[in-house]
This record gives sequence, C-alpha cells and structure tokens, in this order.
Amino acid sequence: QVQVVESGGGLVQPGGSLRLSCVVSGSIESIIFMGWYRQAPGKQRELVAGITSGGSTNLADSVKGRFTISRDHAKNTVYLRMNSLKPEDRDVYYCNVRSPISGSIRYRTFWGQGTQVTVSS
Repeated sequence: QVQVVESGGGLVQPGGSLRLSCVVSGSIESIIFMGWYRQAPGKQRELVAGITSGGSTNLADSVKGRFTISRDHAKNTVYLRMNSLKPEDRDVYYCNVRSPISGSIRYRTFWGQGTQVTVSS
C-alpha cells in the first residue's frame, strides 16, 4: 500500500506564510510527479503546483510569485511554500503523487487526505 500524508495547514492572517509538506511511503517504486491541488466546496479540484522527477515545475497563474514547490527525493517529500497568502487561497490542499506502471505509458495516482488552509484576519 501507498500512504500519502500532508501536514502544515492551518490558520494564517492575510500576507502570512505557510509551508505544506507531503510525505509518501509504502510500496512505491518510483515517482514521476508530485503536486499540490486545492479544492473549495462545490468547486473542482485545481492544480496549484507540480514538480516532475526531473525537477521541472509548474505553478498556477494565481500563485506565481507567491508559492514555491520543491521536492526532497531522498525523503519522498514534496513541499509547498506559500507566501503573501490571500483570503482567496483558503481551500483544502491535496497532495497528488503519480507513479509509472511498468511496461505502460500510464501511471497510478495517489492522493492524500487533504489539509485545510484558512487565510483570515
């Protein structure tokens, strides 16, 4: 089994910072992508930031210049540093992990349970 566990969410004032962490453990051979999605009630889950095994990153336009994604390969951990937080960043943030299926171009996808980020004064 594969476990994906997020941490680091909480309540922060506008303009503040948080760092989310996501640790992957269990029976996973390799990881090709790790990313962060967020979802507000009644809305679709959207990609916030992602990083590939080669180190390429992508960020949603709404967070560019404020959020940074990084990864520690040895620890199977991905981080999301969030600066200059705004009330509209309030969401549940989910870690997404993709692992290739041997002999196929497809991959398996794993999700964490989510961590709540609230930005409010």
